[in-house]
Amino acid sequence: MVFWEGYLSDEAMGTFAPIVLYWLYAGIYQLLPPLDQYRLHTRKEEEEKNSVSLSVVIRGVLLQQLVQATVAQALFMKGKDLVFWVNTFSWKLRPANSMAVIDRLDREWVRRESYWGIIKLTSRTSSSGITVQPSILVQLMQIVVAMLVMDTWQYFVHRYMHQNKFLYRHIHSQHHRLVVPYAIGALYNHPLEGLLLDTFGGALSFLVSGMTARTAVIFFCFAVTKTVDDHCGLWLPGNIFHLFFQNNTAYHDVHHQLQGAKYNYSQPFFPIWDKILGTHMPYHLVKRPEGGFEARPVKD
Repeated sequence: MVFWEGYLSDEAMGTFAPIVLYWLYAGIYQLLPPLDQYRLHTRKEEEEKNSVSLSVVIRGVLLQQLVQATVAQALFMKGKDLVFWVNTFSWKLRPANSMAVIDRLDREWVRRESYWGIIKLTSRTSSSGITVQPSILVQLMQIVVAMLVMDTWQYFVHRYMHQNKFLYRHIHSQHHRLVVPYAIGALYNHPLEGLLLDTFGGALSFLVSGMTARTAVIFFCFAVTKTVDDHCGLWLPGNIFHLFFQNNTAYHDVHHQLQGAKYNYSQPFFPIWDKILGTHMPYHLVKRPEGGFEARPVKD
């Protein structure tokens, strides 16, 4: 039972809740007082180094979210079609008088398809049309798998966009116009990058993990909150993302600096691929005399 049940479908929540949450969370950061004592860059640096206005950033983010919403709806509808197909297929094979065989057939069919990686569904629809959700443990495992899949996809696509001069100059450099990141600009990308990096990465995570639309609501809301926080430009005390994730606001800030541009590609969760493939750049968090902090890169 979830609070939106009876009001919105899981598919609608999975599509629009992350978008609403993005603007709510980023909006909170935008409305905060200057908080100069916690900033990773001064306000003067933000004004001088960023080469794009806030209004342009907002338009760019809205365009990317429009594409994401369209793809999400198509993806969820495809998932529902697959569930319907699985149940229709098993229904045709059902003995008329054996409910035990019916249930076993449904479970075996879905599990077999999930194992083969053909459909990757771990839930099924009952005869009354209600989607049966997996256990909490299974959902947690699916979220972890989705996090690893998203990290893997984004690392290699992100890194290639830096290594390919044409792609960097014409596509990825748009995101790096924000040399000093801020929360609302977390998803400010070239539309093609938004499609390849974020939208396709999210779709792949959803499909490979086998999560249902309801689990996807939780995963995508968490992912978008983490992404916004990584770009907020503030090192706030007690920030839970800073406590539990090495890949955090300061870590990603290093990547936006000139000397760190070829390092710290990992996003949005873990720095695993950076450490494995030698693109990890540690940093010292140094207090500035005038207030605030600096994530000062330190080469290994």
